[in-house]
Amino acid sequence: MNSLVVIGMSVVMTVAGMHTPASAEQPTPIQTIQQDDPQLPVYTPPKKLTPRARVGGTLRGSESLEPELVALVPDHVGLTVKQTPTLNWYLSMPTTYPLRFTLNDTQKITPLYEGALAVPTKAGVQSIDLKSLGLTLEPNVQYRWFVSASPNSESPSRDIVAGGMIERCEFNECLTVTSVNLTCDRESVRTNALIGFWYDAMGCVCSLIEKEPTDPSLRRLRAALLRQVGLNGVADWDLKSLESRAR
Repeated sequence: MNSLVVIGMSVVMTVAGMHTPASAEQPTPIQTIQQDDPQLPVYTPPKKLTPRARVGGTLRGSESLEPELVALVPDHVGLTVKQTPTLNWYLSMPTTYPLRFTLNDTQKITPLYEGALAVPTKAGVQSIDLKSLGLTLEPNVQYRWFVSASPNSESPSRDIVAGGMIERCEFNECLTVTSVNLTCDRESVRTNALIGFWYDAMGCVCSLIEKEPTDPSLRRLRAALLRQVGLNGVADWDLKSLESRAR
C-alpha cells in the first residue's frame, strides 16, 4: 500500500495511579528477530503520541510468586477501525484470583463497563471480545481499559492491574485508500501494523495463533510486534513456547 495514515489524536491525558514497575525489562537472546525481514510486521505509531498510556507492561521474572498481567498495547493511544475490536492481554501463570475488566471513556467519570472476567485455565495470551460484552466504540473517542486481578477483595490497593488506551478512527478520517482488506491473515497483520492500526494487527495475529497454536511463523509475527512496543518479556514467552513445543 502506498497510502499514508492521517491521524488526529486527542489532548494528552495524565493517568492517576499508574503502576510503574521497579525494574524495566531487558531483551534476552532467546531468539533474535530480524526487523529487516520483510515477512515480519513493522508497526508505525501515530504521529501524535500520548505518553504513558500503558499501565503495567513489564515482567519481573519467573521467580515472582504473584501472577503478572500485561496489556498487549503500545505506550500510547492505540488505534482501531473496528466498532467492536478484540483486546489482548497476557497472564504469566494460572491464578485463582478474581479478574475484572473495566472500560472507561476518558471524558467521563463513571465506567462504561465493569464486570468479572472468566479466569483463564492456563497462562499465556488472553482475549476480551467487546462484541460479546455488548460494547461498541464510538469514533474519535479515547477509551481506557483495564484488566485487574484481586488477591484480597478487602484491599483494592493490592490489585494487580494492566491496561491501555484505544481510539476508534473511521476510514474516511484516517486513511486515503481506495480499498482496505479487512480479512484476517498474515498480510493484513503486516498492513494494519504498517498503517498504524495496532489493535487490528494484534487482534488478528492473536486470533490466527488461537487457530494454529503450533505455527512458529505466527509466533514470530506477534513477537516482532511486541518487541517494537517494548513488551520484550511477552515476546520472549512467545518464542520460548516455540522451543518447548519443538522438544
